Amino acid sequence: LSKLSGETITFGAKVKIVDEENEQETNYQIVGPYEANLEDGLISVASPIAKALIGKEEGMSVIVTTPSGAKHYEILSIEIPKA
Repeated sequence: LSKLSGETITFGAKVKIVDEENEQETNYQIVGPYEANLEDGLISVASPIAKALIGKEEGMSVIVTTPSGAKHYEILSIEIPKA
């Protein structure tokens, strides 16, 4: 199996996802709980969406269980900031 980038989502990754129901795109960066700020697109590594995304790759779909039910997202892109 060859992958385009081989990138998997890890702590610190910037991720663009799209809601499969309404096609709404969102950008997130996975950060520590103290840096989390949803308005700035910074989500805690402990949040349900981050937990669903970690370890996944571009093009994969994830299901996130939210208080309002299951949400389906597709991972459009992953950017791993260089250390």
